Amino acid sequence: MERQVALVTGGSGGIGAAVAVALAAAGASVGVNYRSDPEGAAAVVAEIEQLGGSAVALQADASREDQVRSMFRALLDRFGRLDVLVANAGIQQDAAFAEMTLEQWRAVLDVNLTGQFLCAREAVRIFDRQGRDPGRSCAIGKIICVSSVHEVIPWAGHANYAASKGGVMLMMKSLAQEVAPRGIRVNGIAPGAIQTEINRAAWETQEALQSLLKLIPYGRIGRPEDVARAAVWLASDASDYVTGTSLFVDCGMALYPGFRDNG
Repeated sequence: MERQVALVTGGSGGIGAAVAVALAAAGASVGVNYRSDPEGAAAVVAEIEQLGGSAVALQADASREDQVRSMFRALLDRFGRLDVLVANAGIQQDAAFAEMTLEQWRAVLDVNLTGQFLCAREAVRIFDRQGRDPGRSCAIGKIICVSSVHEVIPWAGHANYAASKGGVMLMMKSLAQEVAPRGIRVNGIAPGAIQTEINRAAWETQEALQSLLKLIPYGRIGRPEDVARAAVWLASDASDYVTGTSLFVDCGMALYPGFRDNG
């Protein structure tokens, strides 16, 4: 990733923070996007700089077109180019379907799906303007859409979240199909249960953790670094023959573990 520039949305904590640090460790300069956690973003930037890397914190709500455009302009002003977008920003607002408000539905779709559209669109425009630089990367640009195992696994009580992630998956594949002839690679990462703040209730107590592990055939909860390593691979030339693919980082959650004993 030497001489490349990456932007990670939702980079102030959890999966996004781990991805930003891993990309920097691989040699990239990194834009660390945050919406409402400047302290978290500053801590990620400081960690990258302590490793000898270069990073900048960039505030923007990924669901707002004007803010997304300003964020990309700020990144280009700082680093001069863009090589990798990791569209990771996401939220949950859970409710039973009959009780879910329109505001809860829209909020999740706006950030998780529309936000990825807005960021990916800006990235494609930049990649097209930059053109190919074989000394930097085989591809003109790389986009990684962070989705979830719930792009394929239904999730009662979380219909807005599952719908957003299913949408991310087909947006990713449709975009990959469209821009591959222009030298742009687009892939997705579908994490399973990853130990982050957003799902603390699922792993905080031993009882909750044991219940969760019943859904994970490999028998352990994931760490943000597990996803980060996959992101670095997808962003690198090592995966240059991969596009339009969802890489499941889930230790088997999507294998329907309830059927292990013949259903």
